[in-house]
Amino acid sequence: MYMLVTYAVKVDESRPETGKKPSAGPVYRCIYAKDGLLDLPDGMHSPWEFFRDSVERNPTNRMLGRRQTTESKQAGPYVWITYQEAYDAALRIGSAMRNRGVNPGDRCGIYGSNCPEWIIAMEACNSQAVTYVPLYDSLGANAVEFVINHAEVSIAFVQENKLPDILSCLPACCSYLKTIVSFANVSSTQKNEAEGLGVSLFSFKEFSELGSLDCELPPKQKTDIWTIMYTSGTTGEPKGVIITNRAIMTEVLSVDQLIEITDKACSEEDTYFSFLPLAHVYDQMMVTYFIKRGSSIGFWRGDVRYLMDDIQELKPTAFCAVPRVYDRIYSRKLRNMENGFPQDKASPLMDKLVFEKVKQALGGKVRLMLSGAAPLPRHVEEFLRVSCCSTLTQGYGLTESCGGCFTSVPNVMSMIGTVGVPITTIEARLESVPEMGYDALSDVPCGEICLRGNTLFSGYYRRQDLTDEVVIDGWFHTGDIGELQPDGAMKIIDRKKNIFKLSQGEYVAVENIENTYLHCPHIASIWVYGNSFESFLVAVVVPGRKALEDWAMQHNEPIDFKSLCENPKARKYILNELTSTGQKHKLRGFEMLKAVYLEPNPFDMERDLVTPTFKLKRPQMLKYYKNEIDQLYNEAKEPKV
Repeated sequence: MYMLVTYAVKVDESRPETGKKPSAGPVYRCIYAKDGLLDLPDGMHSPWEFFRDSVERNPTNRMLGRRQTTESKQAGPYVWITYQEAYDAALRIGSAMRNRGVNPGDRCGIYGSNCPEWIIAMEACNSQAVTYVPLYDSLGANAVEFVINHAEVSIAFVQENKLPDILSCLPACCSYLKTIVSFANVSSTQKNEAEGLGVSLFSFKEFSELGSLDCELPPKQKTDIWTIMYTSGTTGEPKGVIITNRAIMTEVLSVDQLIEITDKACSEEDTYFSFLPLAHVYDQMMVTYFIKRGSSIGFWRGDVRYLMDDIQELKPTAFCAVPRVYDRIYSRKLRNMENGFPQDKASPLMDKLVFEKVKQALGGKVRLMLSGAAPLPRHVEEFLRVSCCSTLTQGYGLTESCGGCFTSVPNVMSMIGTVGVPITTIEARLESVPEMGYDALSDVPCGEICLRGNTLFSGYYRRQDLTDEVVIDGWFHTGDIGELQPDGAMKIIDRKKNIFKLSQGEYVAVENIENTYLHCPHIASIWVYGNSFESFLVAVVVPGRKALEDWAMQHNEPIDFKSLCENPKARKYILNELTSTGQKHKLRGFEMLKAVYLEPNPFDMERDLVTPTFKLKRPQMLKYYKNEIDQLYNEAKEPKV
């Protein structure tokens, strides 16, 4: 039975048994998988095959590029290594790993920013059927130490500027970690420090010389663990998401299939700009896809200040970003236009780097833009589609789904504001969440998004208890609330866990409320708080600097941003603006804010307030702002004179 527009198809109308189980809606597949889910073909076993086949097809094509810094600290052009050179380097590194006693199934850590050495280390693991484990400190204090011990990492490849961090945690994890390889050079002092704890430390060049091109590669199975990718979520210790060779390869094949069906297949003529962290599944999956296609991959310098300069030099044809990045592009240009700049001068740098180039029919530059990790606001998506004249595809996925599990279909305008339909490897259904008022069987089906299929994770490493909490009767419960559109597309509208009850018994879906308040043009970020002991909501708000400074000028207040955030009049102004926004979007009375605290600094990972994908870490937010929250409640309860 097809939907109104055949981009998704019902494949199962059955319902779970009645009783305490929430009701669930029908099962849906992408129209392109109506006859069966895409799976890994016989004879394919490992992502190493993607790399090997691309080397055989185009050994001299440029593969990995980065900018070299001159003596004057200026960045020069991109310098490239070919597919054959990267392949030989991976073979040598893999051989050296075996010589150091790292065997198939063992775990290898990779710690650092995106660069050629990161990919070569990953491919070395693939060559030897070794499981690679991304390490990154943004998971929180002591996360690197925790992951090394939890995953029993025996060897780690580490960016040069991360060596002090890894050495500092060695005393607590040297029972597992026995070899460290720097992406670049190491000092004699660092070597001595490591060796004092029984750990060998090599430069990349030194380690490569321990291997050879003649090593025999072990057999590989599609059930082998490709990676254990740790994710912070918003509470508790990091969880190790197990992703098999089958899952990542099938995910890449699905991306390949969908791009070929709906757009233009990528090839060795494409150049991908890699700047989202390779430690996350999003960029990791896309890099693996472009390796399969034999494309070139250029890396940023790891400094956001030079991001656009790197894009200008690289001239990519494709890149992925998160909504936060796209929103900055949108906001920058819109703000300049509002300040009186004509449209063609509102953002000349952006026009030069992105907009002008993708408008050229044969320009060969940016032609494919992807957005994921969080919902992309509809107005930003519309703006980018119109301004860029480029394919912009919004998707949805989790580490547990091996990256994207929903994707919008290019040029289908009804999918703007949605994350599209299931990819061709998975099935999806909605499950009712009665306490939040979401009914999967209503005329407009809403509920928790549940998934099953061939690109889901194989559980949390050494945490069966956590696995059993989210995988029930074969369905992975994402925790995200979706609303099914008439054309089969899914719209993300809420988060199941972000719900609490106020003292008068009203349930509050806090993420939905925050998204509403973010329509207020005078704020940059907001964290809304409430609990079952209080009858109303308060919030910590990062105001827009320009909005607050403009207000100060109009009211003869000192124009100092930090001082303005402490100014009671400024707080009242922002609260009034938020109230107006809430009323405009028809928030209910108990969803309106009674008091706000103005925070001059953006919520950041340095204070452990957000995840690497910029989701609010609510328990940490409460701990950090507890005094301010208590004060807001006290102020709001004081009798007005």
